[in-house]
Amino acid sequence: MFLIDQIILLAAVLILLGIVSSKLSARLGLPVLVMFLMVGMLAGEDGPGGIFFDNAAAAHSLGTLALAMILFDGGLQTPLKAIKKVWKPASVLATLGVLITSAVTGVAAAYMLDIPLLQGLLFGAIVGSTDAAAVFALLRNAGIHLNTKLKATLEIESASNDPMAIFLTVGLLEVLVNDMELGTGLLLMFVSQMGLGALVGLAVGWSSVKLINKIQLVATGLYPVLVAACGLLSFGITANIGGSGFLAVFITGVVIGNSRFVFQRSTFLFHDGLAWLGQITMFVVLGLLINPTSLLDVWFEGLIIALVLIFIARPLAVIPVLALFGFKAREITLVSWVGLRGSVPIILAIFPLMFGLPGAELIFNVVFFVVLISATLQGSTLALMARKLKLTLPPPVTPAATLEITALGDVDADIVEYTIGKMSRAVGRRLSQLALPDSTVMAMISRNNNIIAPRGSTLLQADDQLFMVLKPHTREFVDCVFSSTIDQDITELSAKELRVKGNTSVASIAYSYDIHIAAEPNDTLEQVLKTSLNSLPKVDDFIELDDVKLTICEMVGDRIITVGIIITLDESLEE
Repeated sequence: MFLIDQIILLAAVLILLGIVSSKLSARLGLPVLVMFLMVGMLAGEDGPGGIFFDNAAAAHSLGTLALAMILFDGGLQTPLKAIKKVWKPASVLATLGVLITSAVTGVAAAYMLDIPLLQGLLFGAIVGSTDAAAVFALLRNAGIHLNTKLKATLEIESASNDPMAIFLTVGLLEVLVNDMELGTGLLLMFVSQMGLGALVGLAVGWSSVKLINKIQLVATGLYPVLVAACGLLSFGITANIGGSGFLAVFITGVVIGNSRFVFQRSTFLFHDGLAWLGQITMFVVLGLLINPTSLLDVWFEGLIIALVLIFIARPLAVIPVLALFGFKAREITLVSWVGLRGSVPIILAIFPLMFGLPGAELIFNVVFFVVLISATLQGSTLALMARKLKLTLPPPVTPAATLEITALGDVDADIVEYTIGKMSRAVGRRLSQLALPDSTVMAMISRNNNIIAPRGSTLLQADDQLFMVLKPHTREFVDCVFSSTIDQDITELSAKELRVKGNTSVASIAYSYDIHIAAEPNDTLEQVLKTSLNSLPKVDDFIELDDVKLTICEMVGDRIITVGIIITLDESLEE
């Protein structure tokens, strides 16, 4: 038997154990990353598995690759409109917030571990960033629903603050080991890391979308692999020219994820699975690397440092920043609490070992203990904290899945499956009353394993599955029709024109979109336009009723077939 045969068997067993442990995490109330770490620790030399593993360089390599894929997947799933909404507070938290957290924790570490202040600050830098994998997993898989602004802030901060922590760690190691200048040297390194990361990330992301849409591959299964290669290319180029590969791969993911490209949905599913595989591999390997008995020697120091990090350093970094940007006290409290530490600090704790820094093993053990405390305490209580602060929302009515028209990759349309919730505004309404956008087609309805042919008179019920063909730009309007409340700001809806059939009633528009037209509820849009216009109607004619503008978009003979609706708010309201 070859060595590789044994490694493949061992890897398969550990991955299976990691997947099974993810099922237990919900029942035990522990984050999945803790379960993955425990699998690795139990499989290690001090556990029942008895596997001896102390290769820090191999753990660093695997961890870096896995983290790159996790951040890439996080970028793919991050909507650009969420970034636009919270980029200011998130970017300040990801830079200045990490710096404050690192400094406060570093001073505490220097005192508790009796090490020089510079080494204490190095420790603070290592644990300075929140963990994207942990936050993504908790928010997206634990059934925690927060308002868009708060959720976006948490996710974007956690995904973008790793480069700052990595910069501080590597920079301080260069100062400690290679005598780099503390002032100008670190500043130049910061500009290089962040600047190159942003530039390469944007360039590779833009080029990747062009390549994916232009190239004609022989197998559809190659498209997700091509996207993954583009993400790794972004990381590799940036890292090799002295920039932050982690920042670059996240930005590349955001650019690709917010663009239209062929076989998009299957690509997202592929990368979601790849990110989960990366998480399991990374945490299990890091669990193997630690010697659990060594944690007993540092438990008290680690506990005090963890408490300082959770209850002092993180709040000091979060409270002034979010207060400045108008967040409520309850929201600030939750963001302060969601400061989970995970894989990044453990991977960064390997750096001092690789640099040969004296006392590196002590730093690694304490970092590992702090991560365990943070992930267990904060991760297991996140849902409880959100409920106590009354920040949780009911599950939004969103598509259960988005299917692709795989035979027509160039068609600018999606087949979307909606599952109607009990609180959806569409329950008890007939299809003709939904006021769906003009380009939307209801293809099929599934109810209790029966197929129902959609007609205007069809009455919708809770748990109905609707299969619809729609244009991507109408997605937000269709989501409104099937939601329980309007999630978008009125200023967001006013930025887009809603096109509906001319025979749509005023009442249906009000019920489906909360757009109120100053006319009789039972009047159709065609009747409203013909009554209000002083001449025979023609295409592009429009009227304005209070803050709603109605435009004739399409006519057949003297009939108005399609009407455009746009909200016209004055500037003071928009601001």
